[in-house]
Amino acid sequence: MRKISIIGSGVAGLWCGFLLSQKDFEVHIYERQDHTLSEACSYRAGGMLAPYCEAENAEPLITSLGVRSIALWKEYFPDETFINGSLLLSHPRDGNMLRHFEDMTENYHICDKAAISKLEPDLSGRFEKGLFYPDEGHIAPRKLLPRMIEACRKNNVTFHFCSEYEQDHSDYLIDTRGLWAKDAQPLRGVKGEMVIIRCKDITLKRPVRLLHLRHPLYIVPRADHHYMIGATTIETETVTHNVSLRSAGELLTQAYHLHPAFGEAEIIEFNTGLRPAYEDNLPRIVTDGHKFYLNGLYRHGWTIAPALAEQLVDKIIEP
Repeated sequence: MRKISIIGSGVAGLWCGFLLSQKDFEVHIYERQDHTLSEACSYRAGGMLAPYCEAENAEPLITSLGVRSIALWKEYFPDETFINGSLLLSHPRDGNMLRHFEDMTENYHICDKAAISKLEPDLSGRFEKGLFYPDEGHIAPRKLLPRMIEACRKNNVTFHFCSEYEQDHSDYLIDTRGLWAKDAQPLRGVKGEMVIIRCKDITLKRPVRLLHLRHPLYIVPRADHHYMIGATTIETETVTHNVSLRSAGELLTQAYHLHPAFGEAEIIEFNTGLRPAYEDNLPRIVTDGHKFYLNGLYRHGWTIAPALAEQLVDKIIEP
């Protein structure tokens, strides 16, 4: 049996391990953190599966990878994958931005006030127009990461938590370390900031994006009236979990503009993650003999990781 070592157990590393474990490989995953993965970029993500919305400012590759990834999420983790669409909204003064999304994206329905109210009753009467992407969805990263670890272990994947990889004579090595792979790949850091709140006075059924010229945001529903709010992208190499005062104010203010009920929400957590990106913001699978780098997922990790892992596995099985 051929042995494969994977460095990193974020969403990309876990998908590689999961798929390879079904192909008669001995799979080992090395992770410098503990099993909670609370320091991982994947842990702090919104978990939106939004290949069509992302087409507004991403290359077609992201859409194609995202569409395939949704199919893989539904096939292997159906109980944790919610495909009930995503809703894009704007205030009248930002109508030009909404029209730009109409021009740059596809696979959406144009919604009037009545359609928006039907999709999200608690937003009834607040917006005149929006775009609904019915084939998009979301997952809960902090719930799904341990679920994926469990699925890998059931397939006899061996995890080495709190452990740096050392040469172990594997047949193949897969590096999914994200920004930690800067020693070998030309990566840069892109900081994403987020806040988790609890608000019992409003219920959203799906991710909602609110367009704004300077401060766009998305809100992703979680269990027990929790919501994850995010949107910021800041070019930085500094690893920190502190959200700036300006970003916090922008995120919370825009949430209030989406619905005043968020003004009474309880703040549970502020946090940040440093996303790895190549110069063109596109992911890459780099081959160096029997060593592979899977990296540069930028802000699309949960959207595209399954399809990228599938492509990498195909390279190993059919070189």
